[in-house]
Amino acid sequence: MSHSDGPGSGAGPVERRFALDTGVVVGRVDGDVVRALGIPYAEATRFAPPVPIKRYEAPVEAFHRALAAPQLPPKLFDRLISGDDLGTDEHCQRLSVTAPADLGDDERLPVMVWIHGGGNVAGAGDLAQYDPRALVVEQRVVVVAVTFRLGMLGFLGDGADVPANLGLLDQLIALRWVRDNIAAFGGDPDAVTVFGQSSGADAIAHLMISDGAEDLFGRVILQSAPLGVTASRAAMTEAMIAAVGTPPRDAPVEEVLAMQPVAEHAARRFGKAARMPFGVQHGFPPVPGEADLDAAWREAARRIDVLIGCTLDETGIIAALVPALHRVFRAPALGRATRRLLTASLTRSMYDTPARQFADRHRSWGGRAHRYRMMWRPDGNGFGAAHLTDLPLLLGTRESWEGAALLGSADWSDMDRRGRLVRGVWAEFARTGSVPDLQKNDTIAFPSP
Repeated sequence: MSHSDGPGSGAGPVERRFALDTGVVVGRVDGDVVRALGIPYAEATRFAPPVPIKRYEAPVEAFHRALAAPQLPPKLFDRLISGDDLGTDEHCQRLSVTAPADLGDDERLPVMVWIHGGGNVAGAGDLAQYDPRALVVEQRVVVVAVTFRLGMLGFLGDGADVPANLGLLDQLIALRWVRDNIAAFGGDPDAVTVFGQSSGADAIAHLMISDGAEDLFGRVILQSAPLGVTASRAAMTEAMIAAVGTPPRDAPVEEVLAMQPVAEHAARRFGKAARMPFGVQHGFPPVPGEADLDAAWREAARRIDVLIGCTLDETGIIAALVPALHRVFRAPALGRATRRLLTASLTRSMYDTPARQFADRHRSWGGRAHRYRMMWRPDGNGFGAAHLTDLPLLLGTRESWEGAALLGSADWSDMDRRGRLVRGVWAEFARTGSVPDLQKNDTIAFPSP
C-alpha cells in the first residue's frame, strides 16, 4: 500500500494507491477512514455468469459509490427509511472497501463483508444507510460492501436459457476477489466474516454450502434471515418462469424489470414462500439440490462459525403495508399488545424458530453457533423492534438515518450508545468466533428495549 497527496499538496483530497495483482486501485482518505469505492470485481453480460476481473488496464479511480443494480422503486424501504438515490447500472458487479486511515503497512485486520438485504429485488451495497465508518473506526476492522444483480436479472432463471442464481454467483466471485486482494487494503484474507441482513443473510446461508466457497470465509453473521420461507420453492419458481417466459437479452432493461410484478403475481398462490418470491434456487450452480442441503451444511459446520438471530418484532413492519394497522399499533396501551399478538406468530415461524433450529443443528454437527435477539424498540415508531431496526445500530450515520419512520422519535445519542454495544459484539465475533458474556438461555438478548 502506498500513500500520495492529491493535487496541490494539501489543496485536494489525499489519495492512496493500492497495488493488486490485477492492477492499481486508487482510493481516498475520508477523515478517519480510507475508502476505495465502486471497484469492479467481475464482468457479465445479461443473463450470463460473472467472469472475474483479470486485469485493470489502467488505475481504477475508486472515488464514487457503486451504482445499484436495476430495480423497481423499493416502496416499503422508502416508506420506512429515507431514500438514497444512487442511480443504477446493469453492470453492477462492484464492491467498496473501507479501512482505518491510520493503518500500518504491516497491519492485518479482520475483514467483514456486507451482503445487503431487500428481498433480492431492492437495495445496494453502498447505500448511505450502510456506511460502515463507525464499525471500522471503533472496532478496527476492514469492511467490504458488495453490490450484485437482483430480481429478474439476478434471481430468476430456468437453468437452461437463463442460468439460475446469478446474483449469488456474483457474491461468490466478490468473495474470491476479497480473498485475493484484501491484504493490499490491510485486511487479513484468513479472517473473513460475511454478514448480511434479511435476503442477504439467506444468501450467506447458501454461500456456506456453495461450490467453490470452501476457503473464502470462516465466519458468518445471519441477521433476520427469512429461513422459514426459503424451502420447497421449486414449484413456485417454475410458475414464475412460466408467467414471464424467457426475458429478452437485448431489450431495454426497463422492459425486463416490467416483468417482475408478473412473476410476483404468479407466486402469490404458493403461501409463505411468496413472501420472498425471488431467491436462491436449490439444485442449480453453485447450490446443492434440496435433498443434499443438510449434508452440505453438516460439512460446512466443521469450518464455519455462526452468529444468527433476529429482532424481537420482525413482522411489525406489516403496519407499513396496512395503514389501519399502523394506527392501531400506535394507540396507547392496547396498541403495543395488539402489535405483539399480530406479529409474534409470523416472527416465530419466519425468523426466530428457523434461526434456533439452524444454530442447534450447526452445533450438533460439531460447529460453533451463537444466537441473538435484538430487543431495541425505537420510541414512537409504531413498529416495535421490527425488521430493519438492527441496521442503524451497525451501519450508517445520523445524517443518513435522519427522518426515517422506522426510528420514530429515537434520539441518535441513545442509538449510538446501543450501537456501540452491537458493533462490539459483531466485531468480537469476527475476531474470535466468540461473543461477549451476554448469554441468557443460550441467546444474546440485547440491547435493552
